[in-house]
Parts: sequence; C-alpha cells; structure tokens
Amino acid sequence: MTEVRTEVTSAEGMKAHIPGQMLRERRAQADDDIYVEIATRNAVQDEILVPAVPEPLLVWIASGEAVVEERPPGGEWLAVPVRKGDFYLTTSPIPVEMRWRSTSPAPFTVMHVYVGLPLFTRVVRAATGRALGDFALREVSGERDPVLCSVLELLYTVLAAPAQPSAGFIQGMAQALTFHLVEHYEVAVDGRKIVRGGLPAHKLHRILDTMRSRLAEPFELAPFADMAGLSVFHFSRVFKQATGMAPSRYVARLRLEEARRLLCETDRSVIDIGLALGYQSPSHFSQVFRQGTGVTPSVYRRELGISPGNSG
Repeated sequence: MTEVRTEVTSAEGMKAHIPGQMLRERRAQADDDIYVEIATRNAVQDEILVPAVPEPLLVWIASGEAVVEERPPGGEWLAVPVRKGDFYLTTSPIPVEMRWRSTSPAPFTVMHVYVGLPLFTRVVRAATGRALGDFALREVSGERDPVLCSVLELLYTVLAAPAQPSAGFIQGMAQALTFHLVEHYEVAVDGRKIVRGGLPAHKLHRILDTMRSRLAEPFELAPFADMAGLSVFHFSRVFKQATGMAPSRYVARLRLEEARRLLCETDRSVIDIGLALGYQSPSHFSQVFRQGTGVTPSVYRRELGISPGNSG
C-alpha cells in the first residue's frame, strides 16, 4: 500500500494556483483515491480562473466567512455568502472565474478534496451498478450537509495535525466521502455530455505551480508538455479543456494576476515589478496591464490608496 504523501509549505514555499498560503497537501495512492489541499486564502481576492479537472471537487470552508462570487468565463457573477461548514461540489467540464471578500476576522481557510476517477468509478459501479459515463453529480454552491460536514471536519483535523495519518485511514475516509456523494448528490444525465478526460488535478496543479515559478522566463511549451507526459499538441488540447485558454495565454493571465498582487501587497516600483515578471520594458508592462485591467499599473496602485516611495 502506498504511503500518504505529505508536503508542508509556507507562504515562501510552494504557492497554490489560487492565491494564499498553502498549509497542507495530502495524496492517498496518487490520483487513485483523493488529492487534498488545505490553504488559507487572501481576505480579498480579485477574479481568478479556477481550472476544470476531470475529478469531482469538494471545497469545504474550514474557518472564516466570506462572500464568494463565481461565474463561467465572461458570464454573470453569482454571489453566495459562505461560512465554516459550508461546501461546494463541482464536476463542471469548463473552468470558472471566482472572487471573494472575507466578512469575518477569522482566517478564510478552505480544504479542497479531489475524488480520484478510479475510486469514483468503483463506487459508482458498486452503489448503482452503472458505468461512470451514465452517472453525474449535481453542482452545489455554498450548501450545508451535516453528514458530509462531519466527515470533512474529521479529515481536516487529521490532515492538519502534525502526525501523518495512515494511508489506510485516508483511503477509508475517501471511500466514505465518495459513497455519500454518489448516494445523495446524483443528478439525471438527461443526454448531457459528461467530460471525464483532461489532466488529473494533482498533475495540473504541479504544472500551474511551475508556471507561476517561471513567470520571469520566456514561455516555452515543451517543458510543460513533458511534465504532463504528453505531446505538445495533446498537452495544448487538454490544457485548454481545463482552463479555457491556450497555455501561453494562461501564463499571460498569471503574470497579470501576480502583477496586481505585487502592486497591492508590496511597495516595489512599477518598473521593478514589470521586469521581475518578464515584461520587455516598462512601457510594454504598462500596455499589457492596461489591456487587462483598463488602467495603468500606477493608476491601479493609486486607486488602491497605496503610495510607495518609488512607484515607477
């Protein structure tokens, strides 16, 4: 039996693709069972793109309260107030845009649980006698479920503790979660196309983390395709399936997100930020930033009320 993989990081360590401090990452038997992340998110977050993955995704609010807004790319925002114990469930085949604002002094901490497709397939077959392609879960945004909350709280407690839980314990909890989802959150397929392909969550997140770490470097597609174990053509296709955009365009979006963060959270000059993110010149940085936000970097910072000594 494969040991549970453990990584503990700080804000200066591995950065999750959704901004914030990664606290724990756990995986039971790679993508066969579950992949779990626990992270404290920024109190206020501008819109970010959350990629689609083939696995069912549970997001559980472990602490804090916030107003979370989500939409399909370019669609209408839907705002949902959430608090500790609420959860999201999605198997959407398209990415979503999200933003949020914390409404309590408590840290806004969330746990992401990705149910591995092999486990999901086994449970669907055992519980319903059907193949995975004939089964679908409904979408949930900010609901409460006492049974699910109890299981997720126990999972959170054992994963947040310093001691490493056994692989068998995590796998047992993964099965319990999956059976509960299959038995209580099924929705009629109704002729809908259920998309199960794409990059597994743990692999996609590793690629996105690497993209974030290389924002200052010229973009090259081949290294990311190698990480995925795919040809350049196939990688580009499945990456666009997950994010809604080509890899090069996604990296451009990551640069813009990081630029906004640095302008908001640091007093580094506009020139320094642009060069650190790989823009060829201050004028190029300003042009790209204005195309993405509608204002120049200096105006964006000024509207936030930040007046560093040398803003560029």
